[in-house]
Amino acid sequence: MKGSRLAWGALLALVLLVGLVAVAPARLIGLVAPSNQIVLQGFSGTIWQGSAAQCLLRLPNGALHLGRVSWSLKPLSLVLLAPHVELTSAWGNQVIAGQVILRGSRDLEMRDLDARFDADLVRQFAPLALDGSLSVQLQQLTLENGLPTESAGRVVWQQAAWRSPQGLVPLGSYALEVQQPKNEPLLGEVVTLSGPLQASGTIGLTGRRYDIDLLLSDENGFAAGLRQALSLIANPEGDAWRVILSNEF
Repeated sequence: MKGSRLAWGALLALVLLVGLVAVAPARLIGLVAPSNQIVLQGFSGTIWQGSAAQCLLRLPNGALHLGRVSWSLKPLSLVLLAPHVELTSAWGNQVIAGQVILRGSRDLEMRDLDARFDADLVRQFAPLALDGSLSVQLQQLTLENGLPTESAGRVVWQQAAWRSPQGLVPLGSYALEVQQPKNEPLLGEVVTLSGPLQASGTIGLTGRRYDIDLLLSDENGFAAGLRQALSLIANPEGDAWRVILSNEF
């Protein structure tokens, strides 16, 4: 009889524990999130399904605002020590949605990622005088030690433009088709969707080494300012310009 009471007591304690965890408030995430990498404010909901009114990622080259972030965490993934989270975020015209599986501080997997943002975001991290909007659709992206080891998807740059001293110079719309079988180099093919500036070529990444080989031509002739800018990074090839860059980051 005593053993039966102990068993019932243990079962009741387990039920109470599960109940408490199930309604654990979302603000508890703020206690375990690395404050040197992520800032979260304005919590609502639970740790399993909740949101934060503001989210800020601290990156080596600057801060990335994600705005309002909502998440759904799969409980079983915690048992497997690989938290599986479905995320959505909105910050002005910037929208991000997808699934993230965390496997370590620098190891993660993204699935069904759909992101849209202005080229202004790129200028925060690289000194490029570019304009337009970018969209990213990735079926798969696996990072190990911060580097991609498997990926598949597409990046589209729409209404691209170059910010010249005289104003915006329209370029066109372009796509980068990315394929990377597991543990092989990443390879992206650049294609022109529309516009006067035609671009074609490849972008590759092997470990920390990137290789870029692009051919640029303009059916209307290159604007003087753009031609001068290209002369700093490209070589003339007939009426076109060839951009070949190779380095490590």
